Amino acid sequence: MSHVSIIGSGNMGQAIAGVVTKGGNTVEVLSTSDADRAATGDIVVLAVPYPAVADVIAKRGDQLAGKIIVDITNPLNFETFDSLTVPADSSAAAEIAAALPESRVLKAFNTTFAGTLVSGTVGTVPTTVLIAGDDADAKSLLAGVVSSGGLKAIDAGSLRRARELEALGFLQLTLAVGEKVSWTGGFGVVA
Repeated sequence: MSHVSIIGSGNMGQAIAGVVTKGGNTVEVLSTSDADRAATGDIVVLAVPYPAVADVIAKRGDQLAGKIIVDITNPLNFETFDSLTVPADSSAAAEIAAALPESRVLKAFNTTFAGTLVSGTVGTVPTTVLIAGDDADAKSLLAGVVSSGGLKAIDAGSLRRARELEALGFLQLTLAVGEKVSWTGGFGVVA
């Protein structure tokens, strides 16, 4: 069993918490205003918008050392919805990894919507969580949490693949905002 801390109590934080508990793991959900409460999980999910990550790291950086950190963000320009805000040769996950050198950073959940995490499907296809990271044990542990919660998990490669996952997440979000796909739909993986 794993113990997971989720920082962020919005739709995604609640949906991920449901996946975690469905698999028999324990979870604590902390809002961004709960800075005085320590994140006690071995896995810590950053379920906040990308602009809020720097503040979370500033307030919780020491307590995140040695933990598996899961970045679910899509670093898009929320004013225009027309670009990512990180350099073309980088990713939000890479920036988080640089800011938390004593943590094992993974990219996951950014290519799924909360509705597909809750339902377990994208259309008729099982919801798949793509996981990128440089630590095989950390990826395996998160994949186990995801799988035990009834979803599929696929190892998407090293943390360098986070850039492609963020581009895919960005495309899916812009399609949903433009009402070309629903918030309960999106991209599915057939493997």
